[in-house]
Amino acid sequence: MAEIQEMKAICSQVRRDIVRMVHRVQSGHPGGSLGAVEYFVALYFEIMKYDAKNFSMEGKNEDLFFLSNGHISPVWYSTLSFAGFFEREELNTFRILNSRLQGHPATEEGLPGIRVASGSLGQGMSVAIGAAMAKKLDGDDRIVYTLHGDGEMQEGQIWEAAMAAAFHKVDNLISTIDCNNRQIDGDVDETMNIDSLEDKFKSFNWDVMHMDGANIENVVATLKEAKSKSGQGKPIVILMKTEMGQGVDFMMGSHKWHGIPPNDEQLANALGQLEETYQDY
Repeated sequence: MAEIQEMKAICSQVRRDIVRMVHRVQSGHPGGSLGAVEYFVALYFEIMKYDAKNFSMEGKNEDLFFLSNGHISPVWYSTLSFAGFFEREELNTFRILNSRLQGHPATEEGLPGIRVASGSLGQGMSVAIGAAMAKKLDGDDRIVYTLHGDGEMQEGQIWEAAMAAAFHKVDNLISTIDCNNRQIDGDVDETMNIDSLEDKFKSFNWDVMHMDGANIENVVATLKEAKSKSGQGKPIVILMKTEMGQGVDFMMGSHKWHGIPPNDEQLANALGQLEETYQDY
């Protein structure tokens, strides 16, 4: 387990990784990746039980994580490298043909930490429910975690899955929704309003929590509280308030940076705002 200051240092370096990875190949999704950094760092350095050096697809007696909004793969890859799943130098291969670090997480090249190809929005919760139910059948008391975008809540499959999870009392599932109100076409509430997510999930008989995704202390505390609520008959959802582009001022406040790489000048500007707390890979 890491101390808060150590996690803050990792967060800063993960943000540097994100903008450098996307800039190098002039392709990728920096905005949502930057907004979800604290969640990933808290999850992998404080909350989840896993064995990075002996990764298996089954993950028996380990906590599992599924990224449904797979386009924010840069933040996941960086976090996995810090957590010891693979060498940090491999981040240099992001989005290169035949790399293990594809633009959306994939399994065919066998990247440790990835258990399902993702990025076709709406599917991740269904996968996670299946994994959580399998753990129950196996007598495995570990927890399954998922992350979703708020624009993804416009997908019908999400609500079919939410209904199934509650009906089957999948209470070893903790899903988090990244509520930054941005999607590729603009603001979520102007593209297809999804409010109120709290009322919707409550009506589907989920336990609903809230979290400040930019505050690592709050992220850790909320995830621990959610963990303490598992096993009580209800799936748990955390509505996580974030800002797309968090930490890089010119990327914040707009959907523009959903899938646009920075140019050389913008990269220099971004890196000037992000402390190099560990050596750049």
